Amino acid sequence: MTLLVAGGLLAGCSAQGVGDGSSRPTGSSARAASPKATTPPAGGSAATPAFTPDADLVPRTSKDGRDLVDSVVFAPADWGRGYVAQDPAASAPGTWAVLDDGCRWGREKLPREVLASLSRYSLLPAGKGKGAVKVTAAATAHASVLGADEQLSTTLEEVLRCPEQRPRTDERITGLNSLGTPFGTREQEYADDSILEAGQYVERGGAAQQYQWMVARLGTIVVAVSVTGGKGHTPQELQQLGSSALGQMLVRVQKRLKEK
Repeated sequence: MTLLVAGGLLAGCSAQGVGDGSSRPTGSSARAASPKATTPPAGGSAATPAFTPDADLVPRTSKDGRDLVDSVVFAPADWGRGYVAQDPAASAPGTWAVLDDGCRWGREKLPREVLASLSRYSLLPAGKGKGAVKVTAAATAHASVLGADEQLSTTLEEVLRCPEQRPRTDERITGLNSLGTPFGTREQEYADDSILEAGQYVERGGAAQQYQWMVARLGTIVVAVSVTGGKGHTPQELQQLGSSALGQMLVRVQKRLKEK
């Protein structure tokens, strides 16, 4: 299972998962451009890891996991000029997003096999004739590669189960589609696995907005970005914003886990 592929539109792919239930913003059915910020190997296959971390630097405790996700997850200033924190600005410590049987997102206590998880929510306010852009950046540190891989598997399955989802009471994400792209597939050479979701985001009965949710895994670490854009923001602009952020977060993971 895996994510972003180079350029173009994601049309007619099978529906699957949503990333962070607390704030999953916008997207049309579009394939996200491969993150340019990463430095992937020249080639490979699904059996070849995108990055081999220093085993001594891989998080083994909850504290190590919290330190890593805190350093990796984008804050408002990382997104660019004009971005500010949403309210709330971040997820509650010791929790992660879970999609319930009614296709509603909420946060639950971390399971034992998850060391740490953090989501930060930022906003570019509306102005100059354009609507607001809402973004989420998230990272989860797992105790094993198997656990991290299972998170991506679940993400794919969730869209099949819930093509319409409710991040919050007054928010809906509809028409969800997703595409998984493992390392070495469709020119994806920046992560062990990745997923792109796209759909329409509606808040308080307003106009539908583009929604994209991008997820990628390096070893035991899963990073994710969601982007929701209002009037005046093109799919290409939002796609580039999300893929660039995801790529930079993956680079941060590599730097944390690479021997100096």
